[in-house]
Amino acid sequence: MTHSAQHTPQHAIGSGFGAHSTTTDVLAGADLTGRLALVTGGYSGLGLETTRALAGAGARVVVPARRLDVARAAVAGLPGVEVDALDLADLDSVRAFADRFLATGRALDILVNSAGVMACPETRVGPGWEAQFATNHLGHYALVNRLWPALAAGGARVVSVSSRGHQLSAIRWDDPHFTRGYDKWQAYGQAKTANVLFAVHLDALGRDAGVRAFSLHPGEINTALVRHVSDEERVAAGWVDEQGNWSLDFKTPEQGAATQVWAATSPRLAGLGGVYCEDCDLAEPAAPGANGVVGGELDHDALTPGVRPHATDPEQAARLWALSAELTGVDAFAA
Repeated sequence: MTHSAQHTPQHAIGSGFGAHSTTTDVLAGADLTGRLALVTGGYSGLGLETTRALAGAGARVVVPARRLDVARAAVAGLPGVEVDALDLADLDSVRAFADRFLATGRALDILVNSAGVMACPETRVGPGWEAQFATNHLGHYALVNRLWPALAAGGARVVSVSSRGHQLSAIRWDDPHFTRGYDKWQAYGQAKTANVLFAVHLDALGRDAGVRAFSLHPGEINTALVRHVSDEERVAAGWVDEQGNWSLDFKTPEQGAATQVWAATSPRLAGLGGVYCEDCDLAEPAAPGANGVVGGELDHDALTPGVRPHATDPEQAARLWALSAELTGVDAFAA
């Protein structure tokens, strides 16, 4: 399916916001009353900040959670927020959640795929899938396809939280599940590339139904996402100094969540889609470069602003969609 005439250029649009903008800044004056949002991972880190911001602007927010008790405690006191069970690494759980949601007959206006794992030890889920690819990408792929009737009904925006980490690896078509030697950073990079490619192809498929998709790099933020990264690795990457003080370049959680909230709500993005954002604007294309993984170690200096060509290639995006459909057995757009 080609929609070349509607393709959004991958260039900044001068949003007026930047790296230090917060969720409060990007939502100033916004009234989301009557809107329904769903935020995966919406009870910790950037997901919780996103839930808080959207709810604060009047939206109702559904927070799917693997740990229901933790989620309920985290969102207690936030207006209009509901929690339901979902494990993205379990496709039966994804289907059951989607069935429950669709049974309510509600249309979705916003879906933020914020849940994720980073640089975890080698872990297998489902039929032996690598956990980062399975959780960060395949689970969200299945969720979006299962929820398609509600997304189409709402003309929704679907926002996938990727990362500059997409520069660590393209899709490894010959061995996406790392059956021949696991590298946690390359696995993370592949999963984050998948998040960008997913938005590219979902936007191409969904735009005729009024559904638009975006991906983004939130910035570097100290959240629970870094729990699998050792102190030594954090120092080597320049995230912390020898005393354990976090880099001044790191964003606060409210700044880190701003780009996904902006992508989910900004009127400036009306009619646009399929593009990668950072610092509350569309990102510029990045030149191809080193992948940033050397001998299993993260070479942080190899990561640059912008989005690499391997993550925005429409042919790679279509190929990933086909692979994801084959693996999960779900495709809302199958003829």
